Amino acid sequence: MTIVYPFTTHEPVNQQIYHLLRQEIVDCTIRPGTLLSEKEISTRFNVSRQPVREAFIKLSETGLVQILPQRGTFVMKISAKRVSDGRFIREAVETAIIRRAALSITPEYLMQLKHNLHRQELAANNKRGKEFLELDDEFHRTFTQIVNCPMAWETIENIKATMDRVRFMSLADVSPPESLIEQHYQIYKALESRDPDAAEKAIQRHLSEMISTVTTISQLNTDWFEADE
Repeated sequence: MTIVYPFTTHEPVNQQIYHLLRQEIVDCTIRPGTLLSEKEISTRFNVSRQPVREAFIKLSETGLVQILPQRGTFVMKISAKRVSDGRFIREAVETAIIRRAALSITPEYLMQLKHNLHRQELAANNKRGKEFLELDDEFHRTFTQIVNCPMAWETIENIKATMDRVRFMSLADVSPPESLIEQHYQIYKALESRDPDAAEKAIQRHLSEMISTVTTISQLNTDWFEADE
């Protein structure tokens, strides 16, 4: 039986299919090497092949799939080099954002961040990893809202897809939510103090954990990672 997904009206269908497939690749539901069939995906979502094809192209641009002419579309293995490059770019963008946010944050945004942190703690305590990662993204996205720069989050979202797979794989043992929440609180305290230097150091310390994490995760899951030159 075909499942009719409740697509919304405010976003193109191809983008919604992209987000759904992206999430399934990120949370390891779809494994590296899996062949994605346009026909099967279009049947699954009860749509024509065109939006599925467009979603595949977007997934390719974010480094999650590889489109091979005459062969098909395959989920890629994780590239440690791409994770490192993405983290470097993300740090450059978020450092600039967080410094500006520290100087312009309002009590309303501080309250919003504090509420988000409480929800992170609840998700972590109840072992809801997917929910925690969604709240993590919401926490970071709020920084771009504070400075009214939505394009900054769009940029981060486009480059962090491969990073997100490592984030999901690391939650259990390598980088548990509790340590990430503590780092988030350090960022929050710097914003609350309106201290751009402290905010910059806190965000850099937080994002630098990805480097040590990817090394450990790649050693524990060699079949999920490609051999970078």
